[in-house]
Amino acid sequence: MGSPNLYELHAVADAPAKKWCGGNLGGDNETCVTTTPLVGLDAFAVADSKPEGDGRELRMSGAELDTFAVNWVRTRGLAL
Repeated sequence: MGSPNLYELHAVADAPAKKWCGGNLGGDNETCVTTTPLVGLDAFAVADSKPEGDGRELRMSGAELDTFAVNWVRTRGLAL
């Protein structure tokens, strides 16, 4: 049996999207990424909070998202 199709999963009904914001706080086009947990797995829908990104999202398992975050920090030379 292969990996589940994350795009077939629904968001957790009572879980609001968590905003992770960078610059431009408070502006009309706030620079935020949102994550919403998906039902049944350690997985998330990742989206852009700007109106132009509405309806577009990336689905990632928790492990994929963790690996991305660690490698992003490492390659960007950011301190943890």
